[in-house]
Amino acid sequence: WLSLYACFCYWNKHRSYEWSCRLVTLVHGVIVTCLSGYVALLDGPWPLTHAGSPNTSLQIHVLSLTLGYFIFDLGWCLYFQTEGDLMLFHHMLSICGMIMVLGLGKSATEVNAVVFVSEITNPLLQTRWFLREMGRYHTFLGEVVDFFFVFLFLVLRIGGGALIMCAMVTSPDPSWLLKAGGLAMYIVSLGFMVEICHFARRKMLKK
Repeated sequence: WLSLYACFCYWNKHRSYEWSCRLVTLVHGVIVTCLSGYVALLDGPWPLTHAGSPNTSLQIHVLSLTLGYFIFDLGWCLYFQTEGDLMLFHHMLSICGMIMVLGLGKSATEVNAVVFVSEITNPLLQTRWFLREMGRYHTFLGEVVDFFFVFLFLVLRIGGGALIMCAMVTSPDPSWLLKAGGLAMYIVSLGFMVEICHFARRKMLKK
């Protein structure tokens, strides 16, 4: 991811460093959403019934790919000081959770599902930023991106995340530390939800 970022910086010398970083985030979001979605929905095992099951080789590859991205992005955010405490806490929780799962050799099933419901909105979030940078945010396309971002966040990250969280907590197999981390991650998602609801309310009031 760092090499990809360096390439984007070289190819987009007239753009800001954040532009290149968000391109990396966009690429990661698309790739990992597709891979984690395939693992969670098709390849299996089903996260709502097999929480705490042994890691598969594909799950390990997906989590390793995502772990590398989060380490890169956390370092970038700390260096440029672009994010608040909530996002930094989210990144640190994600890194610790993935390291623990890869080290224990189990529970990648539910963590991979969390990655899917979390990352599926990321490409839309980055698209929104690029539209704003290019002066095209206040268009019909911007409205569509905002709608699907809020809709998918509430349905998958909050609704689907709650189901995954319940499956993880009620299963006897996952580590209690991983359960605590999963609960903390869901609380962080609720914090993001509050910010998104404030944004949606402001936008509706303007209309």
